[in-house]
Amino acid sequence: MSREKLQVKIGGMACSFCTETIKKGLGRMDGVAEVHVSLAHEEALITYDPDRVTPATLTDTLRSLGYAVRDPNKVRTFEEEEADLRRERDRLTIAGAAAWMAFLAMLLMWLGRYHPWIDRVMGALALLAVFGPGFYILEMAWASARRRILNQHVLMEVAAFGGLLGGGMGLVNPSFPSPDFFGVAVFVTAYHILGGYVSLLVRTRASQAVKKLLSLQPPTARVVREGTEMELPIDEVIEDDLVRVRPGEQIPVDGVVVEGASAVDESLVTGEPIPREKLPGHEVIGGSLNHSGTLLVRVTRVGEESFLQQVARHIQEARALKPGILLLLDRILKYFVPGVLAVGTAAFALWALGTWLGSGAPDWDRAGFAALAVFVMGYPCALGMATPLAMIRGGGEAARQGILMRSAAAFQALKDVSVVVLDKTGTITHGEPRVVEVAPVDGGDADALLALAASAEQVSEHPLGQAVVSAARARGFRLDRAETFEAIPGKGVRATVAGTPVLVGTLRFLAESGIDTHALVPIAGEHEAQARTVIAVATGGRAVGLVALADTVKDDAAEAIARLRGAGIEPVMITGDNARTAQAVANQVGIRHVLAQVLPAEKAERVRAFQREGTRVAMVGDGINDAPALMQADVGLAIGSGTDIAIESADIILVGERLTAVADAYHIARRAYRKTVQNLAVAFSFNGVGVPLASTGLIAPVWAMAAMAASVTAVLLNSFWGRLVPRFGRRAPALERVTLTIPSIHCEGCVTTIRETLGKLPVVVSVDGDPRSKQVTVTLRDGPDRRAAIEEALTRLGHVIGEE
Repeated sequence: MSREKLQVKIGGMACSFCTETIKKGLGRMDGVAEVHVSLAHEEALITYDPDRVTPATLTDTLRSLGYAVRDPNKVRTFEEEEADLRRERDRLTIAGAAAWMAFLAMLLMWLGRYHPWIDRVMGALALLAVFGPGFYILEMAWASARRRILNQHVLMEVAAFGGLLGGGMGLVNPSFPSPDFFGVAVFVTAYHILGGYVSLLVRTRASQAVKKLLSLQPPTARVVREGTEMELPIDEVIEDDLVRVRPGEQIPVDGVVVEGASAVDESLVTGEPIPREKLPGHEVIGGSLNHSGTLLVRVTRVGEESFLQQVARHIQEARALKPGILLLLDRILKYFVPGVLAVGTAAFALWALGTWLGSGAPDWDRAGFAALAVFVMGYPCALGMATPLAMIRGGGEAARQGILMRSAAAFQALKDVSVVVLDKTGTITHGEPRVVEVAPVDGGDADALLALAASAEQVSEHPLGQAVVSAARARGFRLDRAETFEAIPGKGVRATVAGTPVLVGTLRFLAESGIDTHALVPIAGEHEAQARTVIAVATGGRAVGLVALADTVKDDAAEAIARLRGAGIEPVMITGDNARTAQAVANQVGIRHVLAQVLPAEKAERVRAFQREGTRVAMVGDGINDAPALMQADVGLAIGSGTDIAIESADIILVGERLTAVADAYHIARRAYRKTVQNLAVAFSFNGVGVPLASTGLIAPVWAMAAMAASVTAVLLNSFWGRLVPRFGRRAPALERVTLTIPSIHCEGCVTTIRETLGKLPVVVSVDGDPRSKQVTVTLRDGPDRRAAIEEALTRLGHVIGEE
């Protein structure tokens, strides 16, 4: 049997019960082998036999279930998402107006001002609500029911039609209070639409927050054909094309350098933190970042063979193998829905057949009243808001700490995690070279050596040279102007500083220039044994010392690891870097379990290995090579300053680079889950008591409406009571918003650089800026020297803070 895969984007999913509905609806079709659905990414991956079922039939089935089908390669625009919100808001407005009118009509009746027209008005309002704004729910319920799928839509329609039927019977039989039954139909529909709108609002705002982190630019390449440079979509690039890549751009293709020289950062692809020199004949990988020079690259791999396409294929495989998560609410509904239907049927049978056997005459009125009362009492209106409200509360708390939660499933899965796999480069470490030691020879002065090397490197575009200059400026050193400057690709720089010739570069470069490097060799060997990169410095014809650089760990990395272990979670480091470097970093931060020299394609498999042992796994990463593992993990957490593909593959995004946010997210998830449990307990408690009582045939439908109002009110109060009434003895977190005027801001790029730099500071929660007003607003959490930390970081970037 031949098998093919169909990937589709699905609109209209509200909860993990929707994912189960889709799985069952498609999985029962002839020719469908497997169905995997992701609620967070609103996607489905269907494995099917093309000889027995077509893609059109599969998408038609999805539409018949009440879901929208979209192109998976097309990103939804802000306007499209807002249009969906407006449509749901309009439905809610109509249903809400009907509910208010029904409430006023019933209030008149309860005050003793009953008029015959109330029955007809209530009937009209019930029909309006169920077949007007609520008609889409009816379509979804019918599509599910006829496929023997029982979900929240079916339960709601059972209650609504129970109300319509009871109200209709009341028009001819006074035993049935028709206004009460009609009122139930109006209110359950309105509450259901309200729950759907709240859920959509949460998902849409999370989606829009994530998109703000993405460039969302279509991938293109500058192709040189017959001497003419043109910008083409990446899909139109063919093998042997020549592609020009300028400094600061991402290399869009796999290929070989034919012209130019540059330092290329491959950390987001390979995990190697130190940029590599690329000269003619060297291979480059699509997705890596070109730093200092312009390259002309001959394309060697395109389509399915290219590195980025292989990553995309691994992400798709990971999506198919990702464990499903059925939310607590949906696990309860799985049994509650058939339970309500069974009790209603049993109540009818009891009062019809039971009384016939006992007295010889069936009590049809009481049997019908009992069954309908069970159905209208069986729908817990607050359940539609129990999980979204908990997510709003937890998501709001997370957002204030720079954490974006994409779905309720992320909350539930994260609280069960027992292993966190962390990428090394860019996650535990900064992902960029920094000066870690300055080693002069012959008793020289370390500060003078660093200042000399930085003076020579001032105009260099090489990332190692820029790291040396940044270190000197951070220490407040005065740098002399380089009177002459020459960069030798792959070797170093030759400059004249204060009238003296200076060489900065590799030991081989100095030796080739006639400098005696014997005194530097043993020192360089010691640093290289610690996985450091060394730069040799010579002036006046003699070697004066070395500058050692390395990818340093983040300031809060050790604290984050300690907090995770304190919560009972085992941290594991995974990297494509060599074992020696990986172990050195692990020892600094306190990680015991290290997976080194892991290829990008293998990271997801390592995560699956943990999952096969029954372990819930979270993955934290930022690079292209982390994306498949982020998708495969039960919960993927992406660093917000990382690549688009990593952010899109994750369930949770950590804005900035604060690693302690991983532990914060875990504890927020646990609190949000506890709040969800409390909300569901409140929502179902009213129904748990009401359904058995309704089966006696003695409970009027008005009590169903009372239960609705009471349960919704209780859930709202439980979710937000802490905000409405301050807790005694509990100090609110000390957050401070600081607005700084920075005259040296010229463009949006300046603001982006400031945002990325300040986001790395542990005390920074968020950064907003406006290049027109030249102002930056920074939200700071409690911590020592908060203001001084951001001022120092801005000074290192070369900015001067103006007067406020």
